Amino acid sequence: MNEARKVESEGLTRSWMQHEAAWLRDYLVAGVEDPRINVQSVLTRHFLVRALTAQRFGTLMEQEYRFAAVMNWLVGLAQRLGDVEELATILYALKVGADNAEGIEIPHFVMQTFAELPAVAGNLTVVNYVESFLSGTHLADGQVRLHQAALDTFRDLWRGALTSGESPAPALCSAPVPRVSCGRVSLLAGTPTETATKPAAGDAHAMLSVLEVACGSANDYRFLDSYGIAPLLNYTGFDLCLNNIENARVLFAGVRFEVGNVFEIAAADKTFDLCFAHDLFEHLSLEGMQTAIGEVCRVTRCGLCLGFFNMDEICEHRVRAVDEYHWNTLSMARMKELFAGHGFTAQVFHIGSFLRQQIGCEQTHNPNAYTFLLRPGFKKS
Repeated sequence: MNEARKVESEGLTRSWMQHEAAWLRDYLVAGVEDPRINVQSVLTRHFLVRALTAQRFGTLMEQEYRFAAVMNWLVGLAQRLGDVEELATILYALKVGADNAEGIEIPHFVMQTFAELPAVAGNLTVVNYVESFLSGTHLADGQVRLHQAALDTFRDLWRGALTSGESPAPALCSAPVPRVSCGRVSLLAGTPTETATKPAAGDAHAMLSVLEVACGSANDYRFLDSYGIAPLLNYTGFDLCLNNIENARVLFAGVRFEVGNVFEIAAADKTFDLCFAHDLFEHLSLEGMQTAIGEVCRVTRCGLCLGFFNMDEICEHRVRAVDEYHWNTLSMARMKELFAGHGFTAQVFHIGSFLRQQIGCEQTHNPNAYTFLLRPGFKKS
């Protein structure tokens, strides 16, 4: 690692180590960042499930996109209102098909979802989580307590589906990727399929090897575990911040969480089948970002899922230094070119456009949120 990246690493480490371990453990798993309803976290789980099962659970995935959008609206509403009586009014309006509950406008996609629940996804039933949430959210000590069982709806569905013993074997890295059009973006509708032998339980060498970069305090891993996905993976997570890694190890003793640096990943070329990361690259210098992208591409064999929180369709990156790290706005086009230079073809989800196309949802908490799904392609000379 060169001297500039060492200095940048030291600054990034200080930026994160200044925070209390308890704060780091909790701050990215609540509200709009709650991986149960954060669309980018949902897409990451689907990326991994598709690699394991191909398109078997496509209908369940479609239902989960709708669930994430609806629950984001409901959670935000409950927290703004602070009055569970108004939630009862909204539930009554939904039951009679009204689009307004005493001045509170109910989006069409919420009304449509309520009308279609319970829904069937393959041999699974998606219960009416809207009614459960509105009737089960309550006040305690003057604070709104969200109905956790409703928020866990898809945790229970996925755990049941993936632990049924009927999931097909890993399906990776051969056939072309089907696409669907989504306005200004192109979406990855599936992943390559390839017949493989289902790994025996506990056979880590036969499982999909997965790397999570900047894993935090097992922010997303804890949901890979609770959703029944983690047992199917040979997982490694690393983070620059020791406090994060110590938190992760306390939560999941025996899982491979390590202190590591994206500027110099301690792994041989093509060690991992898959790699994913969230909200990382905007915080790096442009030179550091280029190094980091080179490293994640170097160690990944079959595909990457990368979430960006501050991206736009601009010609060039906009650099903004904040203390000892960055808060850059990345150019979607420049990032696609960068990955192409490392031999990966990007399919791009603009989260707002995706939700509009999938369910007619016009609301997103972050208009600059993008997810890249990447697979090996032709490397530019």
